[in-house]
Amino acid sequence: MNHPRDHLLRTERLPHIWCPGCGIGTVLSCTIKAIEELGIPEEKLAVVSGIGCTGRVPGYLNLDSFHTTHGRGIPFATGIKLANPNLEVFVFSGDGDLFAIGGNHFIHAARRNVDIKVICIDNFIYGMTGGQMGPTTPTGAKATTAPYGNIERPFNVAHLAAAAGAVYVARWTAFHVFQLKRAIAEMFKKRGFSFLEVLSPCPTDYGRKNQLPEGIDMMKYFKEKSVIRNGIDVQLTDIEVGGEIILGKFVDIERPTYTDKLIELRRGL
Repeated sequence: MNHPRDHLLRTERLPHIWCPGCGIGTVLSCTIKAIEELGIPEEKLAVVSGIGCTGRVPGYLNLDSFHTTHGRGIPFATGIKLANPNLEVFVFSGDGDLFAIGGNHFIHAARRNVDIKVICIDNFIYGMTGGQMGPTTPTGAKATTAPYGNIERPFNVAHLAAAAGAVYVARWTAFHVFQLKRAIAEMFKKRGFSFLEVLSPCPTDYGRKNQLPEGIDMMKYFKEKSVIRNGIDVQLTDIEVGGEIILGKFVDIERPTYTDKLIELRRGL
């Protein structure tokens, strides 16, 4: 028997490569449900990723998919959107890919208000390459390159997105599946640079080094520590080890998109 959503998956590539307890599959499932509920035709969608565990998502989606080089998902997505503005283009990648080598692309796409959707799986670590600390690893958290605890201040990527000019910014976890699906649907209905941060378990690397060795351990952590505060000043949403995790929709504004500006420019020539 076929699964009712098999038409949106490359089933010949399953089973997937993600570790037991990883949250990426949950977020992918929420994305598929949102696409289906909105009734977006498959030929109107394009998904792009960079490198990393999350970067494997386009390989499993039965859509026009682009698995690009490390950190370059957003410029590829920008090119696709400019070439065919009628497409719904979304980037599905990880915190290391989007905010380390890809950070420059992220801030300028947000500044320009390119009409793309960015879903960031934030597992606080480089999961595919050995568990090194990354740009979102909380201060004090352990990693293979920080065995005594991270001494650096991490990016608050929701704050970064808002400051750079994103018109939609939200944060949920892989535990909050109903809110997550709703947020993804909102992004697809939004015009402009939209950003969704999804906090996700990585039991294999982050979890084992930080006393959360099973996927269920971090899900419980998300449940116990999360506080929903829609509309809060995004500057107040830093993530700290053992502290409250502020979730919700932080930014939802309107401004002309990059495509709008290009069309306006052409009309004036």
